[in-house]
Order: sequence, then C-alpha cells, then structure tokens
Amino acid sequence: MSIDNIISEAVSKAVNELYGLEIGADKIAPQTTRPEFEGNLTIVVFPFVKAARKAPEAVSNEIGEWLVKNEPAVARFNVVKGFLNIVIEPTFWNGVLAEIAATPDYGTTAATDDSPLVMVEYSSPNTNKPLHLGHVRNNLLGYSLAEILKACGNKVVKTNIVNDRGIHICKSMLAWKKWGNGATPESTGKKGDHLIGDFYVLFDKHYKEEVAQLMAEGQSEEEAKQNAPLMLEAREMLRLWEQKDPEVRRLWAMMNSWVYAGFDETYRRLGVDFDKIYYESDTYLEGKEKVLEGLEKGIMYRKDDGSVWADLTDAGLDHKLLLRSDGTSVYMTQDIGTARLRYQDFPIDKMIYVVGNEQNYHFQVLSILLDRLGFKWGKDLVHFSYGMVELPEGKMKSREGTVVDADDLIDEMVNAAKTVAQEQGKAKDASPEEADEIAEIVGLGALKYFLLKVDPRKNMTFNPKESIDFNGNTGPFIQYTHARIRSILRNAADVERVDYSSVEPNEKEADLIQRLADFPEVIKEAGKNYSPALIANYVYDLVKNYNQFYHDYSVLKETDAAVRSLRLTISEQVARVVKTGMGLLGIKVPERM
Repeated sequence: MSIDNIISEAVSKAVNELYGLEIGADKIAPQTTRPEFEGNLTIVVFPFVKAARKAPEAVSNEIGEWLVKNEPAVARFNVVKGFLNIVIEPTFWNGVLAEIAATPDYGTTAATDDSPLVMVEYSSPNTNKPLHLGHVRNNLLGYSLAEILKACGNKVVKTNIVNDRGIHICKSMLAWKKWGNGATPESTGKKGDHLIGDFYVLFDKHYKEEVAQLMAEGQSEEEAKQNAPLMLEAREMLRLWEQKDPEVRRLWAMMNSWVYAGFDETYRRLGVDFDKIYYESDTYLEGKEKVLEGLEKGIMYRKDDGSVWADLTDAGLDHKLLLRSDGTSVYMTQDIGTARLRYQDFPIDKMIYVVGNEQNYHFQVLSILLDRLGFKWGKDLVHFSYGMVELPEGKMKSREGTVVDADDLIDEMVNAAKTVAQEQGKAKDASPEEADEIAEIVGLGALKYFLLKVDPRKNMTFNPKESIDFNGNTGPFIQYTHARIRSILRNAADVERVDYSSVEPNEKEADLIQRLADFPEVIKEAGKNYSPALIANYVYDLVKNYNQFYHDYSVLKETDAAVRSLRLTISEQVARVVKTGMGLLGIKVPERM
C-alpha cells in the first residue's frame, strides 16, 4: 500500500474516532508538503472543521496527535493554520522502496476483460503533402496519450483517419499529369509523400499566376479564383473521381500508394503506430447514409434547395449543413460515417479525437449529432484539443512550401545530437554504429520531449537548439542521467547487496523514495487530465533531484554496506521509473551515452 493510502486511511479513522465523521479514505487526498515547510505530506483539515466545531488549528493538532499515537508511519507533525504537515518515520521509507522494487510493471495498471475500451484517433494526414511539424506534435500527443491510457488500465485502440479524397488531392494529381513527366519516387529518388507535396506546391504556383492574369483582365479576385482554368480542371477531376472514372481512380490509387509508403517511413522513425487506419474515401458515403437515416427520423431537416441540415439552436448553437444541395458530403458528414464504421468494428466506450484547437466548434457539433444519432459515446466524446506549434521564425504554410517537413526535422535533430555529443565527448567509446544509434535515440528524444513537456492545450514555439541541450528540462538531460545510473549499476554488478531496512534515509534519499512512490498517482492524473506533460515534468523533477543526491553522496564508494545497498536500490528504481515514464512519452532511453 502506498504511503498516501496509508495516511488517507489513518486520517479517515482519526476523524471518525475524534468527530464521528464517516469520510472514506478515497475522499482524503494528501498533498506533497511545500518545500518551505517541514513535512512529507499535507492534509487540508477545513472539511472537518464544521463537524469538529473547533478552529482549524485545533483540529489539525488533534488529528496530528492521533496519528503520532496510532500510525507507526507518522514520526511527528506541524500545523500551519488549517494545514497539517506530516513527517513520515524515516525508516518507513525503506519499506516503501522495497515494495516498489518488488512490484512488477510498477506504476502501471494492466487492463482486464472488464476494462473500458478507449479509441484514440490521431495523425489524420492529407495525402497531398508530407507530414510536417504540426503533424509531429499531433502524432506524439496521440501516441503518448494512448500509452498513458493503457497504463491506467484501459483497453486502447489507436486509429488514424486519412483524408485521401477531395479537391486538394485533385490539385496534386492534376499538377502531376501536367508537369510530372511520369515522375515516380524511384525515378526521382524522393519519398512519395515529398514528391506529391512538390506537385501540390507547383499547382498553387501556377494557379496564382492564372488568378493574377484574370484579375489583370478585369475580373474580381473572387471571380478569378473561381474561373481560373486550373481550378476548373481540378473540380472536373473531382467530379470524375466521385463518378469512379477508371483513369482518374487509377492515378489516385497510384499517387496515394506513394504517399502511404512515405508516411509509413516517417511513422516508423517517429515510433508511432496504429491498430486500424480508416480512409475518408470509404467513410464519406457511410456518413451520407447515416444523415439520411437521421432525416427520416426527424433528427435533421431538408431545405427547399435539397440540402440537409441539423437544427442545433436548442443546444445554444446554430444550424449545421450536413449534405449540400447536390447531395455531396461535408467534413461533418464524413466524421459521422467514420464513427459509424468504427462503432461496427469495435465496442467503443470512449472516443478521443486528437485534433488542434481550431476545430473546437466542429467537435462540439459532432458530439451532439452523434448522440442524437444513437452512438452511446457521442455525448461524452473527448476532443483532445491542443495548441499550435510554431518555430521561432513564425507560422508555416503548406501551399507555399514553407512548412517544416517532419523528415527534415528528424534528420536535423539527429545530426544536432551527433554534433553535440562529439563536442561534449559523449559516446566517445562507442563504435560508429552505436554512435549513430545513440544519436537517433537522443535526437528523437529531444524532439519528442520538447513537444510533450508543454501543456498540450497551449500554443508553443519549438526551438531545436534549446531542445538538444544536455542540461535543463530536456530529453537529452534525462536520457544522459539514465545512462549514468545504468553505468553505476553495471559497475556494482559484483557488489553484495545487504539488508538496508534499519538504515535511516537522509533527507535527499527519503525525498527520492517519496517521489518514486508518487509515480502511480502521476500516471493516473495524466490519464485523467489527458496530459503527457504531467509525466514529462514528473520525470524531469525526479532526475533533477537524483542528480542533486548523486552530487552530494557517493553510491559505489560508500563504505557502509547497508547504506550502499539502499543507494543502489534507489538508483535502480529511479532508472526503472525514468525508463517507464519516458516510454509513456514514446521516448527511448539508452543504456550508455
């Protein structure tokens, strides 16, 4: 049992005995004592004051005295107004450490047959361009969230919805037909997603030229954009695609296959994966059927022009278009269709969409519509709404080719990790192959950690130079500390371990054990709040405190065998928790650096 649970149960008994209050231990949440006060855990006593009919200080003192007398884990206490600060008996921490060391998969909870099934959708790329920095944040958040929810005891299905149809796809296809000269990934030596992205940019370049020409001839900007020959051709190609024209469909399938191969390579390097991939070309008709079903049931209505709408005014929103007058679908309809297919495939209990905060309204509407259409998880669907990521130079634009490509970014991070390692003399004993492997792990660790340590709801600026620093709140700092601890443990392989239960841990040792004991609760909090940042910053604080401890105290050179055994066990468990925590972020930690 964790120290938090022990204290919660003891306080529950105390208030029952002292004041006749029936409060379950699960309703009493000890907090870590603030550093400026003496203590390990703090209890807020204000909820008990009314029943006790005494001042907060008096209640705190009475509960504190009861705990010292009746709970062996409590050494002493102090009171600051209505806050009871509890000092844990130092040797008690040894038992906590031993329990942590003896617990397989410490911190995580395994799913059971009765566990809820949570589906997490992330990535959601378009097949007209390669993945970029924004996609990287999306993928890393989605994958990490799925791993955290698994660690909280849920069954999890990771899904991706690929936007493989629409006018934007036709733009790349048309540009390839006009100016591609039969180019393929093999003939150009380019990844397929990059090749298609080049044609998307090329379309935009020629399209802008046509718009400028038409405007020079007297058309308004809006007229010119609608009447530009390239746009008219792209619209005709989309019409042919929807009519399943064999030639257009063949070109579409060929170019998409190039993109998927490129995406797969990027996903592999990022270390993310999916259990099931859906394609909008398969789901948009499903959505149309479901909307027409809703129309029959009176959930939607049809206007005179034939378009189908949902009236959401009773939910404080407006009227939402679901089918255009020509019968074609909008994005909302496609999402309804995807939901229908997913619900047929999996008995989902909760659905989480990892999508940027510019889509907040979209998911507010989708939740209401899915609920009205009978999806049991519709009302409670979660839009994991995250902020945008920019570079120090500012925003990025796909059409203009100014987006930071995910593959280029990964290469840049790996090369930077290699350069910094060489400058600082790290991995100097490694073979060239090992050095390359470590650079890949450290470069990606730097990228992932920097993007995940920030509250996902906030907009952020990604600074590659800051992220690769081996000092401060960075991935490489944590990875290097893990490698250092593993080195200590390798050197201690032949050191005899003895019983340390009677050793009184010093303040830094007790603090590290308490932080280790917090790990399961941190995982639960991260799952509850959908926040990988809680894991990231917990691991950083643990590592920072370990480094301070290691600076002040020797581990291998400690002459007292029991104290040395205690410190080796602390080191072992810190490394283990760091590896588990970073794993929940999708980050590897090397054994040596």
